[in-house]
Amino acid sequence: MTSTDAAPTAPAAQTFTSLDPATGAVVGTHPIHTAADVQAAVATARKQSEWWQALGFEGRKKALVRWRKVIARRMEELAALMARETGKPDGDALMETALAVDHLSWAASHAEKVLKRRSVSPGLLMVNQAASVEYRPLGVVGVIGPWNYPVFTPMGSIAYALAAGNAVVFKPSEYTPGVGEWLAETFREAVGRPVLQVVTGYGETGAALTAAGVDKVAFTGSTATGKRVMASCAETLTPVVIEAGGKDALIVAEDADVAEAAEAALWGAVANAGQTCAGVERVYVHDRVYDQFLDELVAQAKQLEARPGGQVGPITMPSQVDIIRRHVDDALARGGRALVGGPVPEGARFVQPTVLVDVPEDSAAVQEETFGPTVTVSRVRTMDEAIERANGTRYALGSTVFSKEHGMEIAQRLRAGMTAINGVISFAGIPTLPFGGVGDSGFGRIHGPDGLREFTYPHAIARQRFKPAIALTTFRRTAKEEKQLTKVVRGLYGRGKN
Repeated sequence: MTSTDAAPTAPAAQTFTSLDPATGAVVGTHPIHTAADVQAAVATARKQSEWWQALGFEGRKKALVRWRKVIARRMEELAALMARETGKPDGDALMETALAVDHLSWAASHAEKVLKRRSVSPGLLMVNQAASVEYRPLGVVGVIGPWNYPVFTPMGSIAYALAAGNAVVFKPSEYTPGVGEWLAETFREAVGRPVLQVVTGYGETGAALTAAGVDKVAFTGSTATGKRVMASCAETLTPVVIEAGGKDALIVAEDADVAEAAEAALWGAVANAGQTCAGVERVYVHDRVYDQFLDELVAQAKQLEARPGGQVGPITMPSQVDIIRRHVDDALARGGRALVGGPVPEGARFVQPTVLVDVPEDSAAVQEETFGPTVTVSRVRTMDEAIERANGTRYALGSTVFSKEHGMEIAQRLRAGMTAINGVISFAGIPTLPFGGVGDSGFGRIHGPDGLREFTYPHAIARQRFKPAIALTTFRRTAKEEKQLTKVVRGLYGRGKN
């Protein structure tokens, strides 16, 4: 989910307020940036990108290390602001900040190794050439960030785009504008130049960013909104990276550590009030351990309560409550049972942890992204059945497998961008691993070497070292040389049995 999903209609005023979702109290007041404002921000970023690129890898690394230190020293301040705007527990906000700092550090220190010019093999037919490739910054990257992880998720694009040599214009969600402004302000404090800028407002501001002439857009949100972003960017052939949510499954094999699997399933489903794109929304458990798993899960889930100051916070975006309610009601109406939790009351700010069983596979609670603290649990006879069901939605973002002996074997059969074995969502915290999905979960990658290259374009150079024995790219090529070429290719690649 993101700033353009079910956004409130922009008022006539030129400012808007961010609210504490637990209480409704005003957290801050922020400008509604117009299309003209966004254009101006992009123009400024374009100028700043020249200075930023000229610093080179080492200069940018030093600048980003200074920013990293500012964030690390003021972690509590950022986490407190994040907690007020999202409602998430302070500890969760601190964890999110820590992970973002770690990714920033990795991107800054590894950009040169991943992106600098390197020699590559020219192949046998072009052996007279020296071949090399480097990855150049695109220029200005527009980032449209979400409200559920307003630091960690957009920093997966911001930090990597900056490390690759780009300037960035960041549009945070209208639910978390203060966090976006804090990041831009601390960057300028550390670096002294507005290479990272922020624009705030509603969906119209995000739409303006997609049409403002940036060189790439990184978007996190729903599939429907991602399609609108792509359509807008298509008008100018602006490339995009889309992370569009998921319906992630957790598989429990008969040889799993059942207690650990149940705890992981609960945390993956309920942490951050279930508002996690790669959270656990479906669990498929082998028949032989199903009852034991369910007993563990239910016992642990009953210990949690969504409330102010608790381990489970409120639903950040009010309209999301209606989606959660619809999914739970549909599951119950179609024969499902709630072993923990149940129907969501009207007007609720908090949704209680909910464990659903006997839910039909074609129901909304199984097929659509719920984005709340609910999970469906299903019994399967074999791992083949579990894998088939896990692969049975249009989403394919993350996944989880619990098995002592067969985790890798099962993981390799899952259609997903990422899989955690005997852990949950661990792939997101590892800076060297790419993060992203396939299908309706989007495409492109943030994090890791792939994330650095995502915000560049490759520049290839072929340099002739000496005259070729057989000239290929010339009108002076003779019939004799063509016969020689045929003989060489046949000798190199045509010998042996089929």
